[in-house]
Amino acid sequence: MGHLDPHPPPPRTNRPLLNDPDPTMRSLASDEFHDLSNTLTDTLHTTFPALLVPPSPTRHLSALMELKSGVGGSESSLFLSDLLRMYQRLANDADWKATVVGKNATDAGGIKDAIVEIKGQGVYDALRWESGVHRVQRVPATETSGRTHTSTVAIVVLPLVEETEAHDDDLFSMDDIKLEVMRARGAGGQHVNKTESAVRLTHIPTGITVSMQDERSQHQNRRRAFQVLRSRLLDQKLTRETAERRAARRGLVRGADRSEKIRTYNYAQDRVTDHRIGLTLMNLTAVMEGDGLQVFLNAIKKNHDEGVMEDMLNAD
Repeated sequence: MGHLDPHPPPPRTNRPLLNDPDPTMRSLASDEFHDLSNTLTDTLHTTFPALLVPPSPTRHLSALMELKSGVGGSESSLFLSDLLRMYQRLANDADWKATVVGKNATDAGGIKDAIVEIKGQGVYDALRWESGVHRVQRVPATETSGRTHTSTVAIVVLPLVEETEAHDDDLFSMDDIKLEVMRARGAGGQHVNKTESAVRLTHIPTGITVSMQDERSQHQNRRRAFQVLRSRLLDQKLTRETAERRAARRGLVRGADRSEKIRTYNYAQDRVTDHRIGLTLMNLTAVMEGDGLQVFLNAIKKNHDEGVMEDMLNAD
C-alpha cells in the first residue's frame, strides 16, 4: 500500500460555481470551497489516523514517575525540583491526582530523587514518552562568575497497576522476592525512628531493588514498595512485548533509549528543544509553568501515531 498524499486535491463539488458570472454566487462558492478543503484536510490528518491507529492496550493505566538527579551535583537536584513542580502543575491542569510517594531531599533545597504516583485515565500513555535524560543549561544561583552549567535529570515513567487490578502471578512469584526491613534513615544517614519501618524488596531473577521508607508504618512502606516493583516489572513486560511485535513485523527493533538525552532546557536562550522530533519552543517559562509542556506531549503523540501508521502501511 502506498503513502497517503499529505495534500489531497480539493473537492470538486462546487468547482463550476467558482467561475459563475454572478459575483455573489462566486463568493459563496469560494467560501464553501475553502470550508470543504479544510474539512477534508482535517479528516485526512486527524480523523482518519485516529481510526487507523489501534487503541492502546495501556490507555486505562495511571503512571509512576521516577526522577533521579544525574550529572551536575546540587544544580541537578534543584532542576529535579523544578521538573517535579512542572509535572505536578500538568497533573493539576489535566485533573489528574499527583502524589509524591517517596523522595530524598538535599540540604541545599533540592531533591536527589523522587517517585510520583499520577492517577487518571490515560496518564501512562500521555507521559510515557517523558522517559529519558532531561538536560538543563543555566547559571546556578551560587555561580559568581556567571558561567553556564549543564546538569541532567533522568526520568522513567512506569505503568501503574492498581492493587485491585493486579495479577501478580503474571509478573512475579513471592518465592523470587527477598524482603528486608530496617530502621528508616534521614538525609545524613542517621536513624530517624526506633522501629523497623523501612522496607527493601529485591526481585531475584531481574535484580530489581525497591526501597521505601517515606510512609509511617512498615505495612504502608511494604505496600508502596510492591507497587513500585509491580510497575517496574510490568514496564519490562510491555517493553519486551512491543519489541517483539516490531521485530516480527519489520525484522528490527526500534525503541526509546532511556539513557538518551531527549530534551534540553536552555535558560539563557529561553529555549526548550525536544531532540527526538526536532521541536523547539522559544518560551521556557511556558513549558515550566504554563501549557508549553502539553505542546510537546501532543507533538510526540502525533509523531508516534504517524510511526504506527507508517509501519502498518509498509507491512508486507
